[in-house]
Amino acid sequence: ILLEAGDDLLPDLLQGRVTVRGRPEEEAVLCTPSATYAMKFVGTSNSMFLIPPGEAVAASLRPDHTNEDATVASAAAASIIKVAPGSIELVRTAPRLDKLRSLLRERPYVLDEDLGDGSEDKQGLYTWQDLCVLVQSSDSELLEGLNSLSAVEIDGFWRTVDVGSVNTVLDMILHNSVLHDWLLNALPENAVLSVMEADGFTHKIVAHCLSRFGTKVEQEAGSCWKLDERLVCLQFARRALAAGKMKLNNFMDKWERSIPSGMRADLQMLEGEVLYERLGAETWVHAFSVADLPLTPAERFAALFRERPRWEWKDLQPFIRYNNGLACTWSVFRRVADQIRKKNATKR
Repeated sequence: ILLEAGDDLLPDLLQGRVTVRGRPEEEAVLCTPSATYAMKFVGTSNSMFLIPPGEAVAASLRPDHTNEDATVASAAAASIIKVAPGSIELVRTAPRLDKLRSLLRERPYVLDEDLGDGSEDKQGLYTWQDLCVLVQSSDSELLEGLNSLSAVEIDGFWRTVDVGSVNTVLDMILHNSVLHDWLLNALPENAVLSVMEADGFTHKIVAHCLSRFGTKVEQEAGSCWKLDERLVCLQFARRALAAGKMKLNNFMDKWERSIPSGMRADLQMLEGEVLYERLGAETWVHAFSVADLPLTPAERFAALFRERPRWEWKDLQPFIRYNNGLACTWSVFRRVADQIRKKNATKR
């Protein structure tokens, strides 16, 4: 099978830095260390004969079995290895990270978890090598996907952390910041880890939560963590909406009372995380996160229109941008939306 590759891919191909990934039931993709390519077979109307290089060519005989005259260009004959009906074309594509999300959701980490030693205790857990086999993505894109899902490697397995466990650790960090007079924009790393470990929390999970909700800052006195106001407030907003749809006024009151002192709640923080609905004179709000939507454009639009049959552009826009690189222009939106509309019209 012939493979057509651009000059930019040749170094990775010739040095063996590519892999073909996919399960038997999936369409194969070719992955370099940093990119994923769909493999599309392209047929050709002309026959392509594969001939071994450097093969000796015999002079052909005329129909009367005599050699051609020297003044006549002699025809060459060569053995043919194969007649190729076409070639595989490589097209840059987005990594198939929906599967990564579903795999990590099988068994999120919970505090005080005991894995045990039996193989049955490891069901639903995946090492880096497992994910490389199961997920159609380059190594670099796979790592970016794990980071975007706030995954952490625990005992050799990549896990997401249970929401309740994240809330518990965050609450304890904030509680200790009050007890020990730590500034939320300068939490001393060593002191936080020491105090939290004394409270029974593992170093790995505390460090993970600090990186999830803050930014590390190096100072002369040592490493500190600056908590991100938006990320912390967003976590408390999700907690407030966990019970379901709420009146906007009630939600804002509950949200503002729950966030740490010194932080300010702002509805702009919730872009891509909630939907608003006008019912009579009241505005209601409920959780609807872009992180829970499919990554492929067609599936994402189908999910969006199942949630709401009509959208204003300002409401829709946050949900067609995604930090894993999914970006949708207006023309792509119109094309996919038209396809969905035609499909729905046909069903009716």
